[in-house]
Amino acid sequence: MTICLRSLLPACFMLYIQGAAAELPVPDPAWAVARAQFTTGIENREPVDQLVVLSPPATVVYFFTDLRHLEGRQVQHRWSYRGKVVSMKPFEVKGERWRVYSKNVIEPDQTGEWSVTVFDESGWPLHTELFLYEPASAGSPPIQAEQATSPPE
Repeated sequence: MTICLRSLLPACFMLYIQGAAAELPVPDPAWAVARAQFTTGIENREPVDQLVVLSPPATVVYFFTDLRHLEGRQVQHRWSYRGKVVSMKPFEVKGERWRVYSKNVIEPDQTGEWSVTVFDESGWPLHTELFLYEPASAGSPPIQAEQATSPPE
């Protein structure tokens, strides 16, 4: 009996995929990000507003999350700019309900799409939020090079 290599390849591939998938950690369905939002500030552990779009002169952005059932685990806020990770901020969750936030300072030329994804310690993404950092409005006059470097007369 001759076994064709073409018929064995798909079977071997499926066994490999099944073995690799069995090793992946599976998140608990109770783990949750109850609330998540971008904001310009935090007061009494709560966001002061909700951002979807931001533009200069504002440069500081906070990302707030209200976590549930993750006690004893570590979560991470992974900040991305235009799809590339620029910052990772880990947190230890110390209660059944735990509110955390991270802060990022944006340069005026970093316009475009920003996101934060909340990951658990095993690498599972639990939640993602996006906001847009727009260029300064066209109505404001640009600063001339001489104005920026010359002292006032």
